[in-house]
Amino acid sequence: MVYGQVLHRQGPEESFINLNVGGFKQQVERVVLQRFPHTRLAQLLYCSSEAAILQLCDDYAAAEQEYYFDRNPSFFRYVLNFYHTGKIHLMEELCVFSFSQELEYWGIKELHLDACCSNRFQEQKEYAGDHDWGNDDDLQNQLQDSLDSSMEELSAFDKDLEKFEGTWCSERRKELWLRLENPGYSCSAKIIAVFSLSVVLMSIIAMCVHSMPEFHQVDINDKEVEDPVLAGFETFCVLWFSIEFVLRLAVTPCLRKFLSNVLNIIDFASIVPFYATLAFETMDAEESEELENVGRVVQILRLMRIFRILKLARHSVGLRSLGATLRHSYHEVGLLILFLAVGISIFSVLIYFVEREDEESELQTIPVGWWWATISMTTVGYGDTYPITLAGKLIATLCIICGLLVVALPISIIFNKFSKYYQRQKALVESDQLQPEDEKLPNLSMPFLYIGDLYGQKMTSLVRSTSSKSSAGSEGDVTDASSIQDCISGQVPSRQCIDQSKSPVRALRMFEVGFTHKLYWTLSLELNYAVLRNTHKCTSSLYCPVTQATTGFLQEVI
Repeated sequence: MVYGQVLHRQGPEESFINLNVGGFKQQVERVVLQRFPHTRLAQLLYCSSEAAILQLCDDYAAAEQEYYFDRNPSFFRYVLNFYHTGKIHLMEELCVFSFSQELEYWGIKELHLDACCSNRFQEQKEYAGDHDWGNDDDLQNQLQDSLDSSMEELSAFDKDLEKFEGTWCSERRKELWLRLENPGYSCSAKIIAVFSLSVVLMSIIAMCVHSMPEFHQVDINDKEVEDPVLAGFETFCVLWFSIEFVLRLAVTPCLRKFLSNVLNIIDFASIVPFYATLAFETMDAEESEELENVGRVVQILRLMRIFRILKLARHSVGLRSLGATLRHSYHEVGLLILFLAVGISIFSVLIYFVEREDEESELQTIPVGWWWATISMTTVGYGDTYPITLAGKLIATLCIICGLLVVALPISIIFNKFSKYYQRQKALVESDQLQPEDEKLPNLSMPFLYIGDLYGQKMTSLVRSTSSKSSAGSEGDVTDASSIQDCISGQVPSRQCIDQSKSPVRALRMFEVGFTHKLYWTLSLELNYAVLRNTHKCTSSLYCPVTQATTGFLQEVI
């Protein structure tokens, strides 16, 4: 027998209370519990009503005067030992945070830990805290945010598919849209994505090569012209970008969403400079005084071609994750900029006052000090400006140390967010690519099962059959359908439903209805989530295409 399982009984029966913790029953003297009045069990002694009792325990049987707690029965033996000795010991079977939760539930403070366990408890708690294992709330919030974001993306995907219905060439536009927007949809979609990515990379390489002197050419008027090979390749790349953009625009299910998408704005910005440059070059600058600076405008527009590198975000999970991180980390980024601005302002003024007397120093103005403080706090250190005096070098040392601290604090938070978004985006891409092509689109020939209607129809017939069967099985006991509905809907407690049943048949039928109710909702929720998460086939939260076999199975269960 475990120590503390049975306490010495002295006194009359009224001086004991009956406790039931997870099936482990024990009678405990009231005077023993009153030794620690701040604990949960001691507070039960001062409850004047059943409602107050149920706030402290999970259930209460008035006839037996038994208090029920749905807690760990093994740990309760340690609790009994605490009431008997005034000290509590660690339970090896529980982790340190579960142990803390049990202590908090029973109202036992950590200071009651015995000396043999106190140091070990603190060491385990610090070790788990260093590994961030105890941050349950943050972990649950991150998982919930990730799940919510994933479900929102899948829901948006389904809504986009719905918008094709009833439009011109809906099936062909839908197929083309999926191939252009989802590289994992089919083999042809992957080929299109790889080719588009290759064109982007080659376009960037061609732009860089164009800056080399070996590819500079002039015409008979000593006017610089582009190399014909590079110009032809540039034209090919822009034509591909233009065709791709026009096709996306033509097959998009929602024009407003398409125009507000950042990736589509980048695509448009990558082709505009070419056509604008072409328009300026075809104009005769001598015919208009307003176009005297056409050459400079053309050069600026050509430089804008560098924005094509942002097109890689359409094919890169990392770049999309970086964008999502910056979008959700504007507080941390703003905090970083604020810290740097404050530090730059302070150290630029300090370095100005200690360096202005030295004529050899270049830090003679505060704006120059801004530049020096910026490259010092960010630990870049170009070396073009630097302090000469001893006081200036001391300030520079302090500036660099502060810069390391200021930059490191927000960067760690931003990195953690980037890691989270990157893993989520990568998981979504991998799960989408694992699906075969015939599972990417919902099969409109499959039956749509409306969960709410089916449930209402089946439960109505079940309640009616329950009423008739109960009447036949027990004379004088007619089951009221409305009372059964109140029981299975949760409006009446389960114990009260059973107590009010005047026959075993009625109680059994109520139990059968309640069990079927819970089983149905478990199956329906699992079905809805599985279809929505894995096959992208849900068209709304309640309409899901399911196979004939699954439909028949649910109907048989109900």
